Amino acid sequence: MKSSRSLRLALLGTAVAFSLAACNRGEKPAEPQKTEATATVEGPLTYESTTPYAKVKLVLPEAVKAFPALYQKLYSDEVGALKDYTEGAQSDRSEFGSADLPPYEKSIFYSEPVETNRLFSMLRTDFDYSGGAHPNTTATGVIWDKTTNKRLSAADLFAADADRAALKKTLCDAVNAAKKGRPGSIPLAGSNTWSCPDLKDLSVVLASGDKAGKASGLTFLLDAYAVGPYSEGPYYLTIPFSALSKGLNPVFATEFEGTGKTGDVTNTLRIE
Repeated sequence: MKSSRSLRLALLGTAVAFSLAACNRGEKPAEPQKTEATATVEGPLTYESTTPYAKVKLVLPEAVKAFPALYQKLYSDEVGALKDYTEGAQSDRSEFGSADLPPYEKSIFYSEPVETNRLFSMLRTDFDYSGGAHPNTTATGVIWDKTTNKRLSAADLFAADADRAALKKTLCDAVNAAKKGRPGSIPLAGSNTWSCPDLKDLSVVLASGDKAGKASGLTFLLDAYAVGPYSEGPYYLTIPFSALSKGLNPVFATEFEGTGKTGDVTNTLRIE
């Protein structure tokens, strides 16, 4: 009798289970909760404003939306700065009575990223013409650590005990090699005006390569006037990770592998 009752309960449980499965069959499975690494944020990628005093523009790549904290800060900070720039241009024209001159111009562009398993990197170029003999363009790098959701500096990529003198020589050699490819350039050797800058004073971006999820090296961003006269232009120089390996921070060393274009990559990276 007891066994018969147990059997009936077992059959009843099975029937209920099948019934619930049938009811849920048409429902979609629950989606996994999004995190910073997988979430995307809605919002504009461009900003543009034209007044009689200034023309300003911002362009961000779609990929930056995958990192809401980075996207929101970049967009907010850049738009705020461009609005300040426009107000400053109006103030300048009003003060100096130069309303007949063309408007100031400022354009900020972020490149398509170079991305590794842990790092997300973009080149930022800032074109600025506020009167004078010529416009100026500056380049800086953005490197975002996906693991900590924090922005890194160039110094973070190098080991605390790195041989700075050896790394600086590697950069100096790259500068001199690039100068040989530009007719009329002034070599660093023997120059009283220009010298190779310290690594701590430079901005860098990750260099793309042939290995998915890895960077092939670092691109050092030297603006016009950094290592030569304005006529020489900027120098964007890629040094392979193999030449930097002893100086790289061990925390990020595994983000580098493969090969890519090295040396003077200015024309490849220039955004205008």
